[in-house]
Amino acid sequence: MDFRLTDEQTALRESVRDFAREVVAPVIAEHYEQHTFPYEVIRQMGKMGLFGLPFGEEHGGMGGDYFALCLALEEIARVDSSVAITLEAAVSLGAMPVYRFGTEEQKATWLPKLLSGEALAGFGLTEPGTGSDAAGTQTRALLDGDEWVINGSKAFITNSGTDITAMVTVTAVTGTNPDGSKELSTIIVPTGTPGFTVAPGYSKVGWTASDTHELTFDDCRVPAANLLGARGRGFAQFLRILDEGRIAIAALAVGLAQGCVDESIKYAKERHAFGRPIGANQAIQFKIADMELKAHTARLAYYDAAARMLAGEPFKRQAAIAKLHASTIAVDNAREATQIHGGYGFMNEYPVARFWRDSKILEIGEGTSEVQRMIIARDLGL
Repeated sequence: MDFRLTDEQTALRESVRDFAREVVAPVIAEHYEQHTFPYEVIRQMGKMGLFGLPFGEEHGGMGGDYFALCLALEEIARVDSSVAITLEAAVSLGAMPVYRFGTEEQKATWLPKLLSGEALAGFGLTEPGTGSDAAGTQTRALLDGDEWVINGSKAFITNSGTDITAMVTVTAVTGTNPDGSKELSTIIVPTGTPGFTVAPGYSKVGWTASDTHELTFDDCRVPAANLLGARGRGFAQFLRILDEGRIAIAALAVGLAQGCVDESIKYAKERHAFGRPIGANQAIQFKIADMELKAHTARLAYYDAAARMLAGEPFKRQAAIAKLHASTIAVDNAREATQIHGGYGFMNEYPVARFWRDSKILEIGEGTSEVQRMIIARDLGL
């Protein structure tokens, strides 16, 4: 299997790398300090076509594929994870459900603005009391005439409360299956719908320049036509979306891990101790060599998962492996980069302090490391 990039993929990677360094890097620290959303960066990403990368041109996309999105996510995350997760969630969790399961009318209504970056969308799956137990969804939607009446709440929903958020897709219990289990469906809820309330943003340890909220639905009414995909297929739909999203999160994690290598090399050459650069010390060299080893192998894991997905082959196990490994080494590299920087690694003026705070959520979001191990074990027949 040849993992060398094509000329087109290389050009995309270099273009996004330049954007991250020249546009994102100069402003992102201030957004982290002030906990503000980088609208100016998002607008430029929209103009570059990044939100439309893996979508067909007939819907306003760029005609690329999911691997192109992953390459972009890795390069952005080398500089910052808040911007990277905004893109990842907007594409794989926001627009992708509509693209995968929406009617032609729903696609025509939502995709042009989502794929251009003019608007963002959230994916309302996680609830305050469910977490990894997504099948334990408590939010309910009852069909009343030609309207769904939604009651419940969602937690930790990315891109759900920005000034340009257009809608969220919500998983809800819509009935009972013949075997007695919950019938789960997915419904589109436009921003501003009466009964739909977005709580103030969370105070977070990391990703402080991304948008995350709790959502509440109190007799929230939307048209019956807002059902996304077939009724009762919500569980299968979000499993597909999460399988794909794990590859994207793995790419983001590799970007953070590689960013730790970048910053550590730079610092090791500039910082002098005992009369020479600290990078001349074998202890530092070995740390950085191990960090590069981890980033490289994690990159191969997500390349493999993406290749299988695009070939139409089973990829659930490979996606779980990529996400588990990449998130683990991202945390490892962030810790080591902070150690290499010493006291300066604890200061917000250095990017590694941001990387350190941002890395931990990668072992939790879009499926915890424990869940990934469960997926891998089950796929092995255990």
